[in-house]
Amino acid sequence: MEGNPGLQAKATADDDRVTVGDVAALLAAVRPCGNRAGLIDQLRELEDLKSAAAGLQARIAVAFDARERGAQHKAGVPAAELGRGVAGQIALARRESPARGSRLLGLAKALVTEMPHTLAALHTGQLNEWRATLLVKETACLSAPDRCAVDEQLAADTGALAGMGDRALAAARTAAYRLDPRSVVNRASNAAADRHVSLRPAPDTMTYLTALLPVREGVAVHAVHAALARHADTSRAAADTRSRGQIMADTLIERITGTPGGITGVQIQLIMTDRTLLQGDTEPARLPGYGIIPAEWARTAAFASPHANADGTDTTNDGDSTGRGGFTTWLRRLYTAPATGELVAMDSRARIYPPGLRRFIQTRDDTCRTPYCDAPIRHLDHIIPWHRGGTTSLDNGAGLCETCNHTKETPGWTVKPRPGPRHTIQITTPSDHKYQSTAPPLPGTLPSLTHGQSRGPRKRAKALKLARYAEQRAA
Repeated sequence: MEGNPGLQAKATADDDRVTVGDVAALLAAVRPCGNRAGLIDQLRELEDLKSAAAGLQARIAVAFDARERGAQHKAGVPAAELGRGVAGQIALARRESPARGSRLLGLAKALVTEMPHTLAALHTGQLNEWRATLLVKETACLSAPDRCAVDEQLAADTGALAGMGDRALAAARTAAYRLDPRSVVNRASNAAADRHVSLRPAPDTMTYLTALLPVREGVAVHAVHAALARHADTSRAAADTRSRGQIMADTLIERITGTPGGITGVQIQLIMTDRTLLQGDTEPARLPGYGIIPAEWARTAAFASPHANADGTDTTNDGDSTGRGGFTTWLRRLYTAPATGELVAMDSRARIYPPGLRRFIQTRDDTCRTPYCDAPIRHLDHIIPWHRGGTTSLDNGAGLCETCNHTKETPGWTVKPRPGPRHTIQITTPSDHKYQSTAPPLPGTLPSLTHGQSRGPRKRAKALKLARYAEQRAA
């Protein structure tokens, strides 16, 4: 459930003006044109409409921020904390993550208060929201007067924005440097503070390993890249059947981790059904930090050797008795309720979640429980706070990222458990809009219930016997 229709109706009655819903209804009545030229015109007009909507969203976001700050000031919130939680409400309304909501609010403030010409170009469709964002980023280091001067140089009536693509927006960087070269240089010197390494999911059970580095260190890493290329060329000359890119990737992982195959004893917490693990079922598995993965890949990850060749043969002789070449596979059984797939609960009297219950909640929630936020879980949160009588229990626990946990503590925000499938919580914002969050289904808990029941008691008993046997082997 999102939004509050009662509040929307009240706002309509108070304002007595055309609402966004009225515009959406009119847009739904538009049909594709009957000729080629008309279709292209419609595409352009819709693009202009999207830009105009983005401009209006910016103005609305700034107005909402001012209202919230005023309400917080009247409530006695310290000046340093005014505006806290505003970005979170904007993110929920726009179905975006909290981090994205914060960037959108910053963009809106810059456009409305310091860059009126850019905002006008957005309203008229000469810029889209992404290119307006680029202009704001390129002028972020300038003072308000200098930023206004750049905005005026790039005004729509000067023709500077006509046909401008993403790279052509470097004109803003040039104008910023001419006005205040010291600020631009200082920004470049401080950019090293943003260096980081990230690991992001990629399609087909792959990942992106990326690093943002200062140019000097980047040049040094380029030398490492060249060394990997030379090693790959040497291996290829020695009849290695892998491609050049495959050899470079494998060598990089080996040199980072210090072990062939890159397996260093890290727990991966792979979650799958017993049917997927032991009976060749096609029910997908879930890999924390990545997401849904194919069943065959999950079985291979659970039982294949880290030192295996392409044909599956092991290249080492120091594997364990199960023949998995150095893997230690532990099976931890997770019991779920037959009707809902809810994990079996367990409670604790401790103030801090103990390791077992913490792992349990992380397995259930997978990522931050705030709607639209896919950030990793950093905090185990008491839904009903401990100081208000909340218990350290599975039902009263939720995995949150650091930002969402801090936002939840802002005055006016409330979170409470709700009845529903699996584990459901309701988030209420200071504007009295309500959002529900339900824990994601575990592999096999929803689509496989009927499938599992249709196999009959004998097959279910056999599957349970196989699971117990595999657990004994792993122990």
